[in-house]
Amino acid sequence: METDTGVTVATSVIHLERSVEAILMVADEPQSVVSLATALGAPVPAVRQSIERLVANYDGDEGATRRGFELREVGGGWRVYVRPEHDDAVRDFVLTQNPTRLSQAALETLAVIAYKQPISRGAVASIRAVNVDSVVRTLLGRGLITEAFTDSETGAIHYETTDILLVQLGINSLDELPHISPLLDDGADGFSTAGA
Repeated sequence: METDTGVTVATSVIHLERSVEAILMVADEPQSVVSLATALGAPVPAVRQSIERLVANYDGDEGATRRGFELREVGGGWRVYVRPEHDDAVRDFVLTQNPTRLSQAALETLAVIAYKQPISRGAVASIRAVNVDSVVRTLLGRGLITEAFTDSETGAIHYETTDILLVQLGINSLDELPHISPLLDDGADGFSTAGA
């Protein structure tokens, strides 16, 4: 009977560890131990131990193979990152394997970041009124934006544009971007009466 209990506990520990790993693989923002525990309905100490085991596993401890990514604690939470020694390979892959054209959604998100930077993903989503998670990942992957800083209170990552964007636009500074106000409707004609 003790064996069955031991097997059940071990299975439960492995399931929790895999669940933590799955969430961290898709999360765009660092995840705190408390938020992971809440999402999984698990005790905080058990989640903390799962993270410690994942860190050790990814680092190649105890005979495991060292992975090309690592689990890093940043901004009060945990997030998966590419190991620095693989940055060049990932950058080359992203720049050569992905199509060069950006979608309309990516262009709109990039414009919001360029004009409002540094800005959080949540603020961009609020301005665009759509979820921008995948678009931000695309822009990060292309090297057009980068993480500027993490808000110490909220844990939200703020993004800014990179020099690659300047090169792509053929400008020396963001000051050369056109002023946005002449491009907007001033509202002098009132609201649209379409459908009225």
